[in-house]
Parts: sequence; C-alpha cells; structure tokens
Amino acid sequence: MNQTLTKRKKLKLESDSGWGYAFIAVALIAFSLFTAYPVINAFIISLQKYGPLGSTFVGMDNFVNSFSDELFWKALKNTLVYTLLTVPFNILLSFLISILIIPFKKRTQTVFKALYYLPAVASGVALSVVWLWIFDPLKSGIANKLVSFLGIENQNWLGSSATAMFSLVLMSWLSSHGTAIIIYIAALLAIDNSYYEAAEIDGASFLQKLWFIVVPFLKPTTLFLLVTGVIGSFQVFQNAYLMTGGGPDHATTMVGLLIFNNAFTYFEFGEAAAQSLVLAAIIGFISFLQFKFLGKDVEY
Repeated sequence: MNQTLTKRKKLKLESDSGWGYAFIAVALIAFSLFTAYPVINAFIISLQKYGPLGSTFVGMDNFVNSFSDELFWKALKNTLVYTLLTVPFNILLSFLISILIIPFKKRTQTVFKALYYLPAVASGVALSVVWLWIFDPLKSGIANKLVSFLGIENQNWLGSSATAMFSLVLMSWLSSHGTAIIIYIAALLAIDNSYYEAAEIDGASFLQKLWFIVVPFLKPTTLFLLVTGVIGSFQVFQNAYLMTGGGPDHATTMVGLLIFNNAFTYFEFGEAAAQSLVLAAIIGFISFLQFKFLGKDVEY
C-alpha cells in the first residue's frame, strides 16, 4: 500500500515538474536565443579580427587595443559623468513629484501619471526633434530665448564642447521620469496608514514622517531604480547619437555610441564586441557594489 502511494506521489511530482518546465519553456527559449547566444557569440567575435568576408583569430588583441585607445577612456569618462549627473537627480526628482501627487484622489493621480509617462511612449526620434528645436543656436530656440532674459548671448548648445554634455544632461533632467514616478507611487500606496497615525499621535512633523517612515520603506524601490538607472545610463546611445553624434570633439561620445561606430561605421566588429563585454563587466561590477553597500538592510 505504501509503495503504491509513493509511486502515485512520484508520478504526480513528475507531472507537476513537466508542466512547470512547459510553462517556462518559452522564456528559456527566448533567453537562449536573445541573451545567451548573443553573449557567447560576442565573446567569440571579440577574439577575432572579424569582417564580413572572413575572420582571423587574434586572441586578446581587441581588448588590448581598446584599453590603449584614448577615445575609449574618454567615452568611458563621458558616460560616467553623464551617469553621475543624471541618475541621482532623476531619482530625487521622481521621488519629490511622487510625494506631491500622492495626496490627490485616485483619478487625479492617474491623470498625472499618464502625463509624466507620455514621453516614454513617444518615439525617441520625435522627442529628439523637439529638443533640437529647443536647443536651436539661433534666437528662435527656446533655450536661447530663456537665457536672453538674463542678458546672456545666444549659445550653440549642441555645437560647443562647453555646453554639449550639459544639454544632454538637461534633456534627461526634464524628461523620462514617468516610469520611476509610477513605481514610487505604487510603493507609497503600499505603506500602511497605521505608521502615519502613530507618528501623528507622537506629534511628528511632515518632514519627520517623510524621513523616518517613507524613506526607509522606499529603500528597496530606490535601490531598484538606482541599479536600473545606472545600467540604462551606462548604455545610453540614442540621445548622443541623435542630438550630437558624439561631438563636438568627442565631448558627448558615450561608450554605447563608440561601440556602435566601431561596429557599423568602421566595421571593427571584434573591437566593438570586446568593448561591449568590457562595458557589461563594468555594469555588473557597479551593480554588485550597489547591492553590497546599499542593500545591506533592504528587505524584499
């Protein structure tokens, strides 16, 4: 009798496992085709002098050439500066906007969330056209009209090494907050009202409730947005490609744009693959540090 029950349990377990593998089969196939295979193929290409008509094995030469290339280090520096200037400010601004939206009724919250998320739905090319008009170096550009009120002469925002990077940073500051705002509002709504009630009984001010209740409860959300924000910022390509093309004098050349140019402008596929792997390693290392030092007391 016991043997029969054991066999039935074993068959049921195998049946359940089979259904489990069936459900994740699509995800596994998609991961294998679009993530695992490209990474393995990129590693193979990085060891070759790769070209459309053939390739030769060169070992680690592509990595050595990348590390000895001054432009690669400049692009890495530009990417780091862009990340430091955009990610923390964007997270802080999204948090403050979420705090301002949360007191409204649900319908009003929905309107604000839709308005802030709208730029994420719009085409990147269309948004770049709008920003090119804003940064028009002539008097018709909105940016120059605004600075003219301060007595400042027209600026060639995207054509000057002094202002090109700032222009891309400003573009990031004034857009792309919709996703973070929606995530923050969802996290704020998940905080139990009993914490606020207890704080009010103790006579806590708004800032005290914000610092001692909201900020600690939103730590996992903030860490998530920080990690994903840094990953996205290190992979930035579209803004630099459409707005400045990496210029002037490579002042806005990011690592992603450099990899694109090496692969599809100069057809140095091996070097581009090596640089993409180096970029992936840097992103992985930074993400590890973020979880190690900022995720110690974070519970999920």
